[in-house]
Amino acid sequence: MKSSDDTTAAPVGVGEGVGQAVGPDQAGTEALRAQVLEALKVVHDPEIPVNIVDLGLVYDLEIDGQGNVSIEMTLTSMGCPVQDLIQSDTELAAMKVDGVNSVSVDFVWSPPWSPAKMTDDGKKQMRMFGFNV
Repeated sequence: MKSSDDTTAAPVGVGEGVGQAVGPDQAGTEALRAQVLEALKVVHDPEIPVNIVDLGLVYDLEIDGQGNVSIEMTLTSMGCPVQDLIQSDTELAAMKVDGVNSVSVDFVWSPPWSPAKMTDDGKKQMRMFGFNV
């Protein structure tokens, strides 16, 4: 996992893997990673009309050779009353992807989430719902 002390960390999927050589095993893992990220887009905080990926809540996603997925993510606030719901929804969404054997979700609070971590699509969705981002 990436160091949670990295205050400049971008959410997963933002500028990663560009221009890197990819071997056959790594190509399969990267394809699975993309499928898991896409599957996670069904998970929402019930109070925010944007999925956890576009909100920038998923900080890291690693997959080993056996299809075990490890997700490091945060929430918009430490006291989020639906943390357990978001965790179980995240686990269930990832488990639906063919090739995923197990899923673990770890919450981190550093660096803290801010609207700057949102994708352009996430910001656009928020503006459509009347939020100023």
